[in-house]
Amino acid sequence: MKDLRDFIAACEKEGVLQRIKAEVDWDLELSHIAKLNEEKKGPALLFENVKGYKWPVITSTCTTTERLSIIMGMPKETPLVELMRRWVEIGNRKIPPKVLSTGPCKENKMVGKDIDLFKFPVPKFYPKDGGRYFGTAHVVITKDPESGWVNIGTYRLQLIDKDILGTQFIKGKHSDIMLKKYQAMGKPMPVAVVVGADPLMFVMGGARFSAFESEYDLAGSIRGEPIEVVKCETNDLIVPAGAEIVVEGEVDANAFKDEGPFGEYTGYYSGVGTNPRNFIKVNCVTHRNNPIFMATTVGRAVTDTHMTLAIAYGATLWQQLSDMKIPGIKAVYCPPEAAGRFIAIISMKQMYPGHANQVLTAAISTEMGAYGLKTVIVVDEDIDPADIPRVLYAVAFRFNPLRAQIIQRGRSTPLDPSLPIESRWITGRLLIDATIPYDWEEKPIPIALDPDIVKKIQARWKELGFKD
Repeated sequence: MKDLRDFIAACEKEGVLQRIKAEVDWDLELSHIAKLNEEKKGPALLFENVKGYKWPVITSTCTTTERLSIIMGMPKETPLVELMRRWVEIGNRKIPPKVLSTGPCKENKMVGKDIDLFKFPVPKFYPKDGGRYFGTAHVVITKDPESGWVNIGTYRLQLIDKDILGTQFIKGKHSDIMLKKYQAMGKPMPVAVVVGADPLMFVMGGARFSAFESEYDLAGSIRGEPIEVVKCETNDLIVPAGAEIVVEGEVDANAFKDEGPFGEYTGYYSGVGTNPRNFIKVNCVTHRNNPIFMATTVGRAVTDTHMTLAIAYGATLWQQLSDMKIPGIKAVYCPPEAAGRFIAIISMKQMYPGHANQVLTAAISTEMGAYGLKTVIVVDEDIDPADIPRVLYAVAFRFNPLRAQIIQRGRSTPLDPSLPIESRWITGRLLIDATIPYDWEEKPIPIALDPDIVKKIQARWKELGFKD
């Protein structure tokens, strides 16, 4: 799979994409259709008749584990934890991108006065949104001015004017770190916005990588071959060659425009009004013939955003715990219902006293866990961390609240609605040990069925009147 069109073909082959041929309004109607479809765990949607536009919009590319498996190149019935396991297994193998002389994303070009982002069917998603959002299922590409490290991230982008995109570069994010370096140099930061690439790049945009690691390299390892890229027209950034739309521009760290609010992945609006934020001044736009605009409804779980964060954050946490050489970790699961980032459940084989506590504290000490992870639950190896009923069983019958730990201060995301709007940088952490303590000399005796009787009954199952 090299681009979005390959993904669409794969989804149609598997019967998990629906083409919407009826006219649909970009103003709220499109997003509401997509959202209602997502809540029913429906297919990916390709809107072919957007009111006032000739180009289509695709939504819901990865709102189910089934489609996320297709993106990851795995059988569509692969469970989410196994997708994370695959990520971890190949995570240390890096395949750098391959630079081509040109690609389909160069088929059309807008510069100067011809630039008009309103030519694309950009949706308005929710009634109280500050406007239309060009960037929801996209990536923003930046480069460190000192080391040359290329970062890929997803930051919402509001369509403010035909050549202006409002941004939200959250403090401490890699793009924000880079922007501050350009600010110190007295220069604007070059950026490239990519809409409609291989959906794997959108997954990469939500991943929590350590500094100086490029998402291009991991994407290549997942694909098993280099990601094909081309250089931008107005800067030296590289973008996927098969992208539908590429927006090239720059960000002045000292310039601001009002942006927001926006219906975020928490299920709440990001604020009560607009806020001054940095913005992208667009210098060039290139796009494919008949480009497909890719979007996600964001909003309340579960949407594309929650699924991509779940696999990216869960796999990254698992990888970083593995890099710490902590033994006994069987699986890590970050539920999409918690946007992959607020809750982590870790299954482990205890091997020594204090082992469970080591895993709990290590989780919030990783690069991923240090930012926004609020609750960590550790369970024994007999509990599948993705089996939420069994996790609740462990919390009910193995967790003693006296063993819980509350960490008073930890880094938070400004999008967390559990915190007051004016003070969202710091949150608490809750560490739950839902294991049977390793050091207990007398442990509870689990109830188990007699295996011989089980075999006997299974042999009589149909005779007893049960269906298979």
